[in-house]
Amino acid sequence: MKTLLAGCAFALLSITTALAAPLGEPAGETVLTITGDIANTNGDGVATFDKAMLEALERRTATMETPWTEGKVAFEGPLLKAILDAAGAQGKTLIVKALNDYSAEVPMEDAQDFPTMLAIRMNGEEMSVRDKGPLFMIYPFDKHPELYNEKYFSRSVWQIKEIEVVD
Repeated sequence: MKTLLAGCAFALLSITTALAAPLGEPAGETVLTITGDIANTNGDGVATFDKAMLEALERRTATMETPWTEGKVAFEGPLLKAILDAAGAQGKTLIVKALNDYSAEVPMEDAQDFPTMLAIRMNGEEMSVRDKGPLFMIYPFDKHPELYNEKYFSRSVWQIKEIEVVD
């Protein structure tokens, strides 16, 4: 019984430590900042990511049609859930902000219930600011055609620079 309790305590401590683990420092230019209700930081209360850090997270590649592109396009990037997990996001709503100050409120469920990604590449090429980069929120329209509507289009922010996690 003592061994079982000790094992459970060790497992709980390991999980707690993993959830509160600090992020590494970006080696390159910061392309994404997570603020708000987060547990894991690498700056003054913020989590910052360069492209290499984002590339190291669980990712998705998908080919689909979108309202903003012609024909089927291949997108590739980290899952939104993986980014939020790395930052230890704990809120219920995401305020996704673009370089031009456009923002959209996105329920946390969009990251948890769907393989939503922050695309870094389109058709194998890194996305520039001119082409909706450096990050473009892409819903899984290929797997969930019911998402192909104005509600999700308005949440599909491009030129993302920051995500604020709020309750």
